[in-house]
Amino acid sequence: MAMSLKVIVPPHPLIKHWLSILREINTPNILYSTGYEQLGKWLTYEALRDWLPYKSQSINTNNGKAEGIFINNDYPIKVIAKIPEGLSLWYGAKEVIPNSTLCLGNLPTKISENVGIIIFSDQIMMKKNPIETLNNLKRLGVESNRILLISSICSNKGLNEIAKIFPQQVIYTSCIDEEDDKSNLLKPGIGDPLLRLSTIFSDKN
Repeated sequence: MAMSLKVIVPPHPLIKHWLSILREINTPNILYSTGYEQLGKWLTYEALRDWLPYKSQSINTNNGKAEGIFINNDYPIKVIAKIPEGLSLWYGAKEVIPNSTLCLGNLPTKISENVGIIIFSDQIMMKKNPIETLNNLKRLGVESNRILLISSICSNKGLNEIAKIFPQQVIYTSCIDEEDDKSNLLKPGIGDPLLRLSTIFSDKN
């Protein structure tokens, strides 16, 4: 993997807890969906720590004036969520993302220079990754330093594919698993979200 690709696996115990819920084969589908959303929430919480712009402002308290810290709304955030996995991650994350706008389907035709982008992706694997979305954003003038990429789980092979084209990209994920060459599945992995997430609006049978 290119050394400049920054892949962050936060050591937060809640991230480990919900990852284990997703790994367990006997987890009921409704809890699996909850786990996916919770993973999105806590990965986003960690990702925003050093990325979200803020400003100082004087506030009035019961005991006089004090310095307050507020999110700087002059720097809006656009969210791109891949259906269904990315959308489930965003369902959990949206309460910790102020002033964000969700983009489903096509990307905007224009993105202002002050806009930050968060991509909620599928599992990142060799043949299943958000490179096309990153390429389309680059055509719109959005470079990697304005993008956060959040995925439930990744493989080294999938990350390598991204590193070849976008070596400066920052990625947050819960774990990096091995990808089986024959099945193209992650081991131990989290199963097939297409069969278990409640964001699927078609018959699962």
